[in-house]
Amino acid sequence: MTVPQPPNLTPPPVRQMGNAELAELARSGGAYRGKAVFELVDRAGRDDDAATRLGELSRLTALREDRVFHSVSLAWAAIIGLLATETPHARRVAYAAFAALPATDQADLLAYVKAERIEDAHPRL
Repeated sequence: MTVPQPPNLTPPPVRQMGNAELAELARSGGAYRGKAVFELVDRAGRDDDAATRLGELSRLTALREDRVFHSVSLAWAAIIGLLATETPHARRVAYAAFAALPATDQADLLAYVKAERIEDAHPRL
């Protein structure tokens, strides 16, 4: 039996994509969902629209279940990225996104960022 070759996927040009396109790429799933989320994280410190879209994406079940590694989901990555930007808008969005997580995810995320309260979390990227 031979193993079929995986399809030759061309990465999307995320740096040239708009925020709406990145959010749609993250929503649609596939191999480049994380790439879209991390591009929005890169923009969130200087672009309130990118931060707002990250907050919306963090509420999607698919991103809450899609693990980057161990217990860290793409939703957590979005929230951590928002916190790390340290802008008032991004932090407000992060607090709201955190509040929308199930209680067990909240506790685990706080343990991961080593904070007792989300307001005390100041992760570095």
